[in-house]
Amino acid sequence: MNSRSLLRSPVSRRLLRPVADLIDRRIERQVSAAVRQATTHRLSCELLLGERGRGLSRVVSQGPLERLHAEVAALSGDRDAATRNVATAYRLLVGLEALGVGRIAGGTMNICGKLGTIPLLDPPNDEILEIGTLYGMFSTGLVRMLERDGRSPSLTIVDPFAGVQLQPGTNPRPDPTGTPVDEHAVRTNLALAGPAGAAARIRRGFSEDPETRAAVSDRAYGVIVVDGDHSAKGVRQDLEWAEEIAAPGAIVVLDDYGDPAWPGIKEAMDDHLRDGTRLTYLGKAAHSAYLRAS
Repeated sequence: MNSRSLLRSPVSRRLLRPVADLIDRRIERQVSAAVRQATTHRLSCELLLGERGRGLSRVVSQGPLERLHAEVAALSGDRDAATRNVATAYRLLVGLEALGVGRIAGGTMNICGKLGTIPLLDPPNDEILEIGTLYGMFSTGLVRMLERDGRSPSLTIVDPFAGVQLQPGTNPRPDPTGTPVDEHAVRTNLALAGPAGAAARIRRGFSEDPETRAAVSDRAYGVIVVDGDHSAKGVRQDLEWAEEIAAPGAIVVLDDYGDPAWPGIKEAMDDHLRDGTRLTYLGKAAHSAYLRAS
């Protein structure tokens, strides 16, 4: 009888069954332990990066990340710097939402794209204006990103602070985080940026109000982030104002450009560029358009 036949015989199978059962039990224990560990890691990742508590997941997928690297590199002309800045921006985003109150508005690639790109476009000065801030957390991150480049940002924020996020055509509702949209929350988050955040100017009001504009039009801005009224009319008004207060060479960022949920943004920018302007379109990354003032 050959060895194969011997192993298949009923007697051999009965003799070897205890050994086989022992091996099966050990395999089951190892598999169960691996499943428990994977579940624990998944739950921990979900608590840190999942949508609960902010309404949007911060989990990153390879495809969108590679596209963002390519878009930021196309805008900046430096692939290595683009990859580095996007990674830095992602860590900063997760850290700020872990420590701050509220959240940063927008998808993960959109936020990392803005935070990573603006410093690489070398703004002509360190004066920043953000039109529409929600909880001030994006500005907090931008201050930190610019400081990493050895700059000394000075921040001005314009927002109505209505208690909830306002957008024409949408019904106001409480934020997923449960935190009221107010100046106190913004100040709390800006404190995470250190002295520059604490020194930020905050003007409560709508960007189209003459009094609001007069209060913050006392300087030429090197960076202007337009993220307020998303209607075509509102965006057009903000772009016209941006032209008046942008320093030569300034970077103007138009958020949610090309997002199908907000068609008025692309409509307004395209109309504005056709009508003659100091602004030149540089390109876009993750639903944000970048322009430079002449």
